[in-house]
Amino acid sequence: MIEQNATMRKELLTGLQGFMAFVKNPGDTESVFDIAEAMGQTEAQAAAMEYLKSIPEVAQIIAERYIAPTPNLQKLLALPTDSLGYVYSSHLTEANFDPEFYRKVVIQDDFTYIALRMRQTHDIWHTVTGFGVDVMGEIGLQAFQLAQNRSPLAVMLMAGALLSTIRTSGNLNTLMQVMDRGYRMGVQAKPFLAQKWEEAWDKPLATWRSELTVEAINA
Repeated sequence: MIEQNATMRKELLTGLQGFMAFVKNPGDTESVFDIAEAMGQTEAQAAAMEYLKSIPEVAQIIAERYIAPTPNLQKLLALPTDSLGYVYSSHLTEANFDPEFYRKVVIQDDFTYIALRMRQTHDIWHTVTGFGVDVMGEIGLQAFQLAQNRSPLAVMLMAGALLSTIRTSGNLNTLMQVMDRGYRMGVQAKPFLAQKWEEAWDKPLATWRSELTVEAINA
């Protein structure tokens, strides 16, 4: 018990340091992973997991522990230009992004499964929602994830972005509008976590959006 408490305190301290680093630089990806790991053992995260498991199709994919192989971007570029796979791959290729950009997670329980699946599909969510990969786009997607998943991480990142905007005298009105748009999109859309995107890379992106009732940013 003492060792467990010491580990939790260390994670929370790392999470706090990550939060402060994120406020200073919202583009700091490593700080996001630090915050995420610190939230893992919190009551808020436990409540979020219970909420996710109350959605039958999400509960099913959690129980299945569905994980897809890392996509081959070059193969996806051979798909029709209107397909999810092509659009996703072209965005990553143009930006010189690595599909495995994320800090790795060992699946030990429901939380670590969701953490890995969210990281694995992060850029797919960007593609389907139309949110960009700049700071505003990332925060818009976090608002979408808050509506979909009740994610404590999303709350922390949105709070960090607000503090960062105030600290730097940025455009607070624009940030609030982006968060509002993302949240409303997330409420309207069907559960993204329940989707096996990788089994239908060739499906037109417009069809994915229609089926999931997504009014994309750039549609």
